[in-house]
Amino acid sequence: MAGGIPDSVVAEVERLAGQLVDLADIEADVTELGEGPRPGGLRRMDAAGGWFYFLAGPRARLIVVVRIIPPFESL
Repeated sequence: MAGGIPDSVVAEVERLAGQLVDLADIEADVTELGEGPRPGGLRRMDAAGGWFYFLAGPRARLIVVVRIIPPFESL
């Protein structure tokens, strides 16, 4: 899924997604974290000079990483 994206960016996305799951474990509302037009929809979060898009399923303790955008110099 993350072919061609620098390992450091992938590691940071994995770390942040893990933290989102940890927050969901303590019943924090992760559907409003990051940036997006409305809670519960597609969200954007910065990571290692790039960013990633995700969907949060807090009841299922699930974070679905939809797309990873690496820093410009890595493209």
